[in-house]
Amino acid sequence: MDVNKTPVHKLNELQSTAICGNDISSSCLYVSALTIGYAGQYAWISLLLVALVLFLFRKIYGEVVGALPLNGGAYNVLLNTSSKRTASFAACLTILSYMATAVISAYEAMHYLHDIYPGLPLFPATVVLLGIFMLLSIIGIGESAGVAVLIFVTHVASLTLLVLLSVWSISHIGTATFMLNWQMPVSTGGVATALFLGFSAAMLGISGFESSANFVEEQQRGVFPKTLRNMWRLVSVFNPLIGLLALTMLPIASINEHRESLLSFMGLKAGGAWLSILISVDAVLVLSGAVLTSYVGVTGLAERIALDRILPNFFLAKNRKGVNYRIVIVFFLLCVSILLITEGDLASLAGVYTFSFLAVMALFGVGNLLLKAKREKLPRTERAPVLSVIVAVGFIVAAFFGNMRLNLTSFYVFLQYMGPSMLFILIMLSRAKIVKWLIYGMGHSSRPVRRFFKNTFRPYRALVKINSQEFVFFTRGDNVAVLNRVMMYVEENEATKRLKIVHVANEDSNNEHLKKDIEVLDRAYPDIDIDFVEIEGRFGPELIDRLSMEWNIPKNFMFIGAPGDRFPYHVSELGGVRLII
Repeated sequence: MDVNKTPVHKLNELQSTAICGNDISSSCLYVSALTIGYAGQYAWISLLLVALVLFLFRKIYGEVVGALPLNGGAYNVLLNTSSKRTASFAACLTILSYMATAVISAYEAMHYLHDIYPGLPLFPATVVLLGIFMLLSIIGIGESAGVAVLIFVTHVASLTLLVLLSVWSISHIGTATFMLNWQMPVSTGGVATALFLGFSAAMLGISGFESSANFVEEQQRGVFPKTLRNMWRLVSVFNPLIGLLALTMLPIASINEHRESLLSFMGLKAGGAWLSILISVDAVLVLSGAVLTSYVGVTGLAERIALDRILPNFFLAKNRKGVNYRIVIVFFLLCVSILLITEGDLASLAGVYTFSFLAVMALFGVGNLLLKAKREKLPRTERAPVLSVIVAVGFIVAAFFGNMRLNLTSFYVFLQYMGPSMLFILIMLSRAKIVKWLIYGMGHSSRPVRRFFKNTFRPYRALVKINSQEFVFFTRGDNVAVLNRVMMYVEENEATKRLKIVHVANEDSNNEHLKKDIEVLDRAYPDIDIDFVEIEGRFGPELIDRLSMEWNIPKNFMFIGAPGDRFPYHVSELGGVRLII
């Protein structure tokens, strides 16, 4: 993947909103029922609290992406404000959330299809649907913006129709059912506890809010904050309203009985069989769109972290259509495995997703605080007050622990995937050290053992290959303290033996001190070969393009310090060059 390519056609507001809106608005199909299951008659209040949290995160995302308008979401902001290890943790969580999103969406889609065809076997049908989108992704059929818009408009129209007919039905049957539900005793131990647990479960309703940040480079200028606003409006209007209407039309026991397909059941009560079928068909479409979004999103993210040497190069193989088919196949297998482990239980699946999604949201909030502390001079279109960021992250942490209380089993399933994933990532990030330990161990072992390891694993050759990748740091003539921080970052985060320090000079430049400082660093870091390069010209995208091609060094292996507000280019124009100081 060429991270420097700018697409010819940029997505407008409707197209961008549709792509991420299909994900977040699909939660309307199941989050109300989940929330009512825990908060009962107070579910609509819990859903309003979620809308408040999302309002706070609008500015958090707006500030981060305004300063770093690059694809990658939480991974991108942490990569440019903290260590590669922390960013890798966010990437693992994001991939896990994509897995759970795909499984939940596929399983819910088959539940709604089951309402139309009662004989449909749910579990095999879910696997088949996941397999269909695996094949579609492999042959290169990505998410079309036009198709996304069609599904989105149909979905919003269907939800609006359901709301209007539900209101019309309530105007005839009255509010007696709501009053009976309101007077029921709370089964979770009090109103405050019900609201808290309902809020924790309702956080699933903002799944997909992070999607827009993952394809911001494909959006027209100024569109991103509008997608955040539009998604917030969707969640703030439909989720609480549907929860309130359900409690007004149906007894809580009936809602819990039809938890997997509540909206189609509401359609049956409000408009008859035709509305129930319409809602079911709409649900199948929009949930299938969310499955496709997961495949597209995880493929792009996994390719990005593979290019950053976090995942093995094995995943970079492409077919004739230019698709990373190995990523797609492994993602399908992981989705099927999580479906088998949870046995298709919606609460467990939702819990796994919620843990990973909430962790990603919290890390994004942390990334915002790091951006304020470490990249203060970066220009940005808006700023989130520090207090609001802390409050928003506090809500997320509370919801995380609330979900642990709701379903501890789901948390264990989450750990079953998160633990091995992080272990694998840590091995990849530390592979140079591991190979060194292997070589050291070989030196203290018997001759047959040394021969076996030397012939089987070829550790010396592997170590040379790992360390052969060269990195570049562009300096403005920084002092030795700043350059020392650069060396520390490279030593701690990258497996390499080679670093070019490049200074773009002009006629007024005097680099004698810089050369002496680099000589000091060259002695201080004997394991890294420092090559000082002085180039005349002007630093900018054109120079970066030329040097990347001449030296065969990807731009994501090029580093700069955080530019100030007088820097003539935006970070997004530099093609993926990373900020490390």
